Amino acid sequence: MNALIRPTRPFDGQRPGTSGLRKKVSVFRQPGYLENFVQSIFDALEGFAGQTLVVGGDGRYFNDTAIQVIVRMAAANGFGGVLVGRHGILSTPAASCVIRARGAYGGIILSASHNPGGADGDFGIKYNAGNGGPAPEKITEAIYRHTLAIGRYLSIDTPDIDLATLGTSMLGSMRIEVIDPVADYAQLMQRLFDFGAIRKLLATPGFSILFDAMHAVTGPYAREILMGRLGAPATALINCTPLPDFGGGHPDPNPTYATELIERMFGSSAERTVPDFGAASDGDGDRNMIVGARFIVTPSDSLAVIAANAHLVPGYAAGLKGVARSMPTSAAVDRVAAALRIPCFETPTGWKFFGNLLDAGQVTLCGEESAGTGSDHVREKDGLWAVLFWLNIMAARGLSVEAIVRDHWRRFGRNYYSRHDYEGIDSAAAQDLMEALRAALPGLPGRTPGSAQVAWADDFAYTDPIDGSLSTRQGIRVGMADGARVVFRLSGTGTEGATLRVYLERFESDVNRHAIETQAALAGLIGAAEELAGIRARTGRIQPTVIT
Repeated sequence: MNALIRPTRPFDGQRPGTSGLRKKVSVFRQPGYLENFVQSIFDALEGFAGQTLVVGGDGRYFNDTAIQVIVRMAAANGFGGVLVGRHGILSTPAASCVIRARGAYGGIILSASHNPGGADGDFGIKYNAGNGGPAPEKITEAIYRHTLAIGRYLSIDTPDIDLATLGTSMLGSMRIEVIDPVADYAQLMQRLFDFGAIRKLLATPGFSILFDAMHAVTGPYAREILMGRLGAPATALINCTPLPDFGGGHPDPNPTYATELIERMFGSSAERTVPDFGAASDGDGDRNMIVGARFIVTPSDSLAVIAANAHLVPGYAAGLKGVARSMPTSAAVDRVAAALRIPCFETPTGWKFFGNLLDAGQVTLCGEESAGTGSDHVREKDGLWAVLFWLNIMAARGLSVEAIVRDHWRRFGRNYYSRHDYEGIDSAAAQDLMEALRAALPGLPGRTPGSAQVAWADDFAYTDPIDGSLSTRQGIRVGMADGARVVFRLSGTGTEGATLRVYLERFESDVNRHAIETQAALAGLIGAAEELAGIRARTGRIQPTVIT
């Protein structure tokens, strides 16, 4: 079957962000737009002739259409095989698992993560390398260069493939296998965790859990693992049918958007009992939120607790090689690493920056403040993995979520931490704000915004300890004399306007001061951030869109 050469022209704005290319569905539906980016991926790669490509996504609107395009183009460009999840479904961590388990050349993952779906929502595409992780910057930059000069793409003219039926077929000389999207991943989870202990915990009289898949990709995985293998009742799972528009919701696992879960976990004043453990995952299954009975665990605390208790989990009982966190993530895990006498690395935001550390065996656990936690079992953050880790810890310690966290604070101290997001602000205003901060950096030390005193300030840069690559302009950091800090950064995951993220952190060692409400504990720092950046004056926003 001969490849067809289709003439095309470059589109503006196809530079991948921190997790691939994300745009509105309407942008991707322009004739040639998706094809240009896919061809640019293939043109940037070498040595894939006859190799296997993994393809799948989170089931959002346009997912199935895009898969048909990608499979035809993979055949035309010389791939020997494609593994695609049934119905086009593959969570991001499961795709990483399949790439690694099946020895694939790499994979194309279709998702806009926690962004809204539907015909008027967002869509995204990214390439993952043979290690199962997001493509490093040298590949994403090569892809971008090809998008600027592309003049043709390759495809073949065939009927759509059947994505609903497991099995193999041929597309010209390329073999297509529609696989169970859950099987490889579920087997990996069963090797890592003590399923017997978790099953016993879930069968304990009076103990209950609640998992919210937010009508996103994790639903089938939760049914197979939590229900099928661990014995949780059907009532323990909500919103577990993946829908193209995520049921009209925003599949971001935080208290603002996972409202049904939060309402059930906190209950009304008249309810005496609520579930003991709650969790949610996002659009593509790589993020998580952990909730106890009337108690929310921050992502930064979750990473620290997992690190401190990893020895209780079979897959990590031999100890941790090291840990890594993104720069904006709180330093709670740093304190655990110091106690364990293991390295702790601070990287820019973006899971791709953890890949070299993981591949080099320098770290075992990684985490980001944006609800992402993972380990060296795959090369992506993994929402359901974090849920199982917490259940394993609870089974081993016999304590509630809140008791585990408060015991952690008693031992290591509490890092009060919050992120304030200003979404959809004018891009030019956001850039002006950041540039004004950069220009002010030399004069910030010694200033006293509010009740704080600035001790140091910089624009975070990172030299990869494995390959020596340099990443600059990764966020403005302002450190205070008392050890508190504020970070200002523009997010690379949105599709409309700009999202300014302000990260606030203050350490408290006094156990008698560990019960202060977070925003109250950070009030002085919040005022200092406003005084330093002039957010209201520059953006017109008087308050954040989302506080986590």
